[in-house]
Amino acid sequence: MRAVLQRVTSAKVTVDDEIVGQIASGLLILLGVGHGDTETEAKWLADKAANLRIFEDDAGKMNRSVLDVNGSALVVSQFTLLGDCRKGRRPAFTGAADPAIAKELYLRFGDLLSQRGVPVERGIFAADMQVALVNDGPVTMVVDRLP
Repeated sequence: MRAVLQRVTSAKVTVDDEIVGQIASGLLILLGVGHGDTETEAKWLADKAANLRIFEDDAGKMNRSVLDVNGSALVVSQFTLLGDCRKGRRPAFTGAADPAIAKELYLRFGDLLSQRGVPVERGIFAADMQVALVNDGPVTMVVDRLP
């Protein structure tokens, strides 16, 4: 699994001009599921996202997690994170998991994050989505958990 975690003051995802997920302060998580990913990777990544200290404390140091600041998460499926751009000019997406498996793990990741105490909103798997965000900082982390 590969995720891009962005610290945001707000984020929303729209499908067909309808907002399907929206948060105030917290994390926008773009999630790519790869071949061989299992619940093990989803659990590890949910723990990492819930507890990663990328929010500022009173001294201005990144010392708080999304849980510590009572933030939320907007989780958006993004298979293009698994795109391989090393050869040629067109990305290869052969590293992305089969859509049925990817959807199951995408939904499971959101459930696992919620079980850890983070309120979760989601995009719609495989939909044509528009994502709007206000990146806070900006703070953006790429987190990989490859099987």
